[in-house]
Amino acid sequence: MDRELAELLEPGEGREELSGAPGLPGSCLAGNRLSLDVYPDGCCRLLRLFAGRPGEVMRVEFLRLSTNDPFLGTTLSILPHLGNIRSLVLKGGHARDEFGSCLCGSLTSLPPAMGNLSCLTHLDLSFNSLSTLPSCILHLPSLRVLLLSHNRLVALPEDFGSLSKLTFFSAMKNQLRDLPRSIGELAVLQDLDLSENSLEFLPEEVGNLHNCTELDLSGNCLSSIPDSLDESSARGLRRLFLPSGENSFTVTSEGCKVVLACGIHFYFPPGSASDPLQIHFQTLAPDPRWVKLRHHDVLLSRVLELQPHGVRFHQEVQIWMPCAFPQTLHQREVVVRTFSGQSWSDLTTRVEQQRKSKKHVAHCSVLHFSWFLVVSRLVQNECKVPSEGTLLFSSVDPNIKVTFPPGVTEEPRSVRLQVLPVSAEEIQELTADAGCRASSLLCLSQDSLMDFLQPVRIQLPLPPGLTGLNLDWSRLHLLHGDLEGQTWDDITSQVVLEFTHLYAVFEVTHFSWYWLWYSTKSYIGGIARKVYERLRLHQVNFIALQRRKDPEQVLLQCIPKHKVDPVLKKLQDRYRGPEPSDVVEMFEGEQFFAAFERGISIDMERPDCVDGRLSFIFYSHLKNMKEIYVTSPVDRKGQAVKGQVSFYRGRVPENIPEDASRRRKGPDSLWLATLPIKLPRLKPHLSDSPGPLNGFSFPPLSLGSAESGYLTQGNLLSIARRLGPDWQSIGLNLGLSYQQIERIGYNNREDLDKQILDMLFSWAQQNSGDPGCVGRLITALRDSGRQDIAEEVETILELGRQKYRDSIHRLGLEPGTSTQDSAAAAP
Repeated sequence: MDRELAELLEPGEGREELSGAPGLPGSCLAGNRLSLDVYPDGCCRLLRLFAGRPGEVMRVEFLRLSTNDPFLGTTLSILPHLGNIRSLVLKGGHARDEFGSCLCGSLTSLPPAMGNLSCLTHLDLSFNSLSTLPSCILHLPSLRVLLLSHNRLVALPEDFGSLSKLTFFSAMKNQLRDLPRSIGELAVLQDLDLSENSLEFLPEEVGNLHNCTELDLSGNCLSSIPDSLDESSARGLRRLFLPSGENSFTVTSEGCKVVLACGIHFYFPPGSASDPLQIHFQTLAPDPRWVKLRHHDVLLSRVLELQPHGVRFHQEVQIWMPCAFPQTLHQREVVVRTFSGQSWSDLTTRVEQQRKSKKHVAHCSVLHFSWFLVVSRLVQNECKVPSEGTLLFSSVDPNIKVTFPPGVTEEPRSVRLQVLPVSAEEIQELTADAGCRASSLLCLSQDSLMDFLQPVRIQLPLPPGLTGLNLDWSRLHLLHGDLEGQTWDDITSQVVLEFTHLYAVFEVTHFSWYWLWYSTKSYIGGIARKVYERLRLHQVNFIALQRRKDPEQVLLQCIPKHKVDPVLKKLQDRYRGPEPSDVVEMFEGEQFFAAFERGISIDMERPDCVDGRLSFIFYSHLKNMKEIYVTSPVDRKGQAVKGQVSFYRGRVPENIPEDASRRRKGPDSLWLATLPIKLPRLKPHLSDSPGPLNGFSFPPLSLGSAESGYLTQGNLLSIARRLGPDWQSIGLNLGLSYQQIERIGYNNREDLDKQILDMLFSWAQQNSGDPGCVGRLITALRDSGRQDIAEEVETILELGRQKYRDSIHRLGLEPGTSTQDSAAAAP
């Protein structure tokens, strides 16, 4: 061993830096621990320490090294001599490239003799360049924890199950396509992380992992999970991270935690279900058919549907739903809204911020499953009114209070109070009257249809700037509005108004909206109705931007006015286009369309395209954005095409005022905005080359299946047109080797289009019989930063799946569904 070390440390070519390494401070060796990954010359320090104090080094039990160290290869020869080592960390990520990104380590293998380290229980090889698992690892008899995340593994060895003592295994962020059947032999495995790989299926043997309590399958291409895994989860799986293609999981009496790919979390406590129960889930795009909004509500999430509907759990199930955070919405609260089978109701909700991602989630507890969504509403104060009477205050404005006298009701009833603050500046802007004032809006409601037996006393603060000393009573009006805000009646003469220095007090026997106005106008009800309508409107701008590298890719978005500048600043490096449209006003949940005109049209069929127009639903706190590809029937070889995109109103929400609906009828009132779109003159492109595939010859092919959706040869050509210089990154993420990419580039070095076609169609031909390859293509596009193309492919697949479902339905082959529940939730 001394001779080997002498050879390692002998001066010579490539060893000058090693021999000149600084002396090793004694503080580096702390008892049986040696952490050298924090030093840029950590490997040199270990070699010098081993040469000078070998006895101490051989007693080390915990060692950390950086695999970004240039002398790692030399240092690896020492490791088999550390017979007492229990924990070994050889990680990359300690160096960064010119752009600040972490660099993977250079580790590609381990010395075979490392298999003799009988004491090694913890091995971390994360952030390296391993393409195969070093064979010596399978001979480590005591190994319990193995971390291989952020490598390039495409497979695990068939005898991987020989690691019989393994309790924790992480292979996240690799390129695994399948698992060996022997994985089911890991009898004591408790935590298994296979997230962010390219897994297309799992062996049935994975269900033999009876001691596994946490399993992460998110970020894979799985279309289903084995039945044996459902049975395994029924026995002991406590936390399951599901892939994006999965739509169900099983819950048993032992309970479990489940994390969906979309970020939704569930916790089923032990005893919540008496028998094994399969839960089906789906997230739905916001649509007025599912989204039930009340006045001044704002939608903050997609819609979550959980089945079976109506099943009642023995204990409350906890749900965490990701949601937008309403930073600009003051004096409001976030709630989860659910459908009970009869009506929609709000759940007690707590907003939490996730520690790692910093994203906000709405946390609630439920006893039944149905539809769920997250909304921001006016703060609601409520109480139970007994026959003895009570007092209810507003937490938004404690000066607003409602007094219930004794005898006001025979049976206890629930009462709710909401307040919409309105500033003096808003009133003046909306009415164009500097002398107009209005109080906060007060909404009172109850769960009974009966009026109160005794008058209820209400106290409202006077409008801003008014006191009992300067009040002109003839200008003060108390307005009563119905719960839908359609009409506002002046009831000043019908009630007894009392005034103090700061408040107006009056009595009523039934509940609705109440509003104090101070104005010289005689018909204040009409003004109030228009102001109330404007308070529900959002001021927005439309943008239409074209990708700088690919002008045929157009981004359309409807943005609230205050967000326009930040959004444009974020997009300016990748997109360019005209200035945003003029400001228009829209209701929450209002439909609008985008239509390409004057020689420009949408490039392919889409499920969200109605009569040639793209359909949108406006929700102020969600992204009202779509990226689409456009084309033109005009011959662009000789000239550019100067077209436009226009935005038009569609269906209005059900609960907006009738006057607003009437004003929006007619062709002129439907138009919102028009923005120019220019398609540049075409350069010689794929379609100009000989043959449909630019000189390549492949048999006709289509990828996917009827259930998952198909990609035809034409779809692949359309995708190839848009890849551009990103084709190499996409090819690597599809599983092609560096050598294959280099060969494709060299063979077609004169023609970028041929490079793209050769890569994409060669891969497609090799995988044409594999239904999971479409999912891998989408994942590769996302991993390469081409989210735009990935979404386009998903749209094509969804259209194909919809056609397949429609044909199944027409033939009467559709399995039974919960149509009664769906009908109950429909408007």
